[in-house]
This record gives sequence, structure tokens and C-alpha cells, in this order.
Amino acid sequence: MVTRLSKVAKYAGVSEATVSRVLHDRPGIAAATRDSVLTALDVMGYQRPFRHRSEMARLVGMVLPDLHNPIFPAYAEAMAGALFRQGLVPVLCTRTSDGVSEAHYIEMLLARQVAGIVFVAASYADAGPEQAAALQRRKLPVILINPADENRDVPRVGVDDAMAVDLALSHLQSLGHQHIGVVVGPAGHVPSDRKVAEFLARVKGPARKLVARTLFSMEGGQAATNRLLAQGATAVVCASDALALGAIRAARKQGLDVPGDLSVIGFDDSTYMAYTDPPLTTLRQPIETIGAAAVASLVAQIDGRKVALDEQLYDPELIVRDSTGPVKHRP
Repeated sequence: MVTRLSKVAKYAGVSEATVSRVLHDRPGIAAATRDSVLTALDVMGYQRPFRHRSEMARLVGMVLPDLHNPIFPAYAEAMAGALFRQGLVPVLCTRTSDGVSEAHYIEMLLARQVAGIVFVAASYADAGPEQAAALQRRKLPVILINPADENRDVPRVGVDDAMAVDLALSHLQSLGHQHIGVVVGPAGHVPSDRKVAEFLARVKGPARKLVARTLFSMEGGQAATNRLLAQGATAVVCASDALALGAIRAARKQGLDVPGDLSVIGFDDSTYMAYTDPPLTTLRQPIETIGAAAVASLVAQIDGRKVALDEQLYDPELIVRDSTGPVKHRP
């Protein structure tokens, strides 16, 4: 009991004595404090006091790939407020370096009878066939944001990758660039595949070979950009801001200037991209709009209403900063 009181008190930000009073349904506790403790009980899987069990808050799992990429916490923050306004309590679940996977989280969320799950930049199918089957059997409300694979039978919302590439290419071509490369994620990663497909549809001639796939990291971006520079690229469009920062590092390691010798465009407009050196030109995801659409779809499913399975795509915005400039023909 002491362990349980301690955990709940820490989560709710109150004393163990306050938790005990709530558990024993004592009077004299402020409504907001009581709600905080009851919510902590829900999140941690403990039973509420008997008279409050019918009021149990509905939990929603938010499954994120990691918290290192600033875009994922940004999505979580955007959705948390919308969920609270709908009387839903978000439970943040993210893969960890010590082996806690999406499969573990799905099992935990199902055990706690959650009302629904939001997957960001992933897919419930990625967790494994058993977990996917369990979600389908339960008919649990699910929404995918920028999913890693197609999942055509599941509601999906995300950014329009084809439009992102169009905006980036148009901007770079207006600056005189013809040898433009793209740095994207591994083959089979749907957002990356869509970007490549649009790139190949827009680009003609030898420049069609300027496609580099890598892991989503600064190191991956650096290695991929080195390959593109060796092929004569004067500009690169990257599938994440982290990849773009790696591209800038690659250029500088070779003694090249950004944007004088290499123009770089990122994707996401993550926190602090306006303050990098140089400030990064990037494609901003409409996080608030996508997050609100995801919550609206999830709430509709929870309420038993039908939702469209067609993917909802939202327009990115090109944010022009100092990492792109006119092409400079190398000697």
C-alpha cells in the first residue's frame, strides 16, 4: 500500500496523506485535487474508490517512436489539450533504449481498457501480428498520424509529402539549382517513398539518380549527403530536420559553405530550427491542424460514429530561412 500511495502521490503532485484521504473518500478535499488523484489511479491501473468508479476517466494511448525528435513531443502536446477538452486522459507511450517496444505498450494499454490509441509516425502493425490482431478483435478506436506503412483499413491523417517535395523543388529551382538531391528514410517507409515518387515525377535526366536513403539521424543525413555531394548535388531536400542538420555538417566537413556551396531544406520545422547556423529552410508540418483532426476522428470512433477510411492529408508550408540560396557553379 505504501508503494502504491507513493507512486500515485508523485504522479498527482500531492502528499501520500492526500491520496489516502481520497482513497477512503474523506471529506475536505478540493475537487481539483480529488480529480488529480483519481486520474493518477486510472493511469496507473489502480481501482478508484467505489463511489467514483462510474466516473472513471477514459484513457487514450499516444504511441510515439521516440522523444529525441522534437516533432513527436510537439504532436503529443498538440493532442493532449484536445483530448483533455473531450474528457479523455492521454497516456504517453514511447519506445525506449532499454527495450520497451510498441508491443509492450499495446499490451499495457489493452489491459487498462483504454478508449483508443493514437499512433504517431508508426503503425499498430509494426508492433507485431498478435498486437494487431488484438486491436482488431477489440475493435478499439485507432488513428494513425503520418503512418510508416499504408494501413488502408485504418483512419489516417498526415502531411502531404508530395506537396512538400513540390514546394521544395520549386523553391530551389527558382534559385537556379538543377542538381538537387533528396535524403530520405529507408525503403518501405511510406512518407519517404512518397517523397521519392514525387521527386522522380518532377526531376528529369541524370538528377534522378540523386536519391539517398538512410536512417533518420544527423549521422545518417551526413553520410547520405556525402554521397550526393560526390555526385555533384548543389542542393538537398531532407525528409527531417535532423537529416538536414546532418547535411549541413557534411558540407562543412568538406570545407563547403551553406548556402553558398550547398543549399539545404529540412522537413518538420522542429523547435529551434530558426536558431541553427544557418537558420534552416524547412517544410513546416501543420501539427495543430493534424493533431486536432486525429483527436476528432478518435472521438467519433469512441462515440460509435463511422469515420472515413480515406487518408486525410494536410498542406505543409515552406519556411524560407538562410540555408538556401542561389546556385554557385563549382569550378
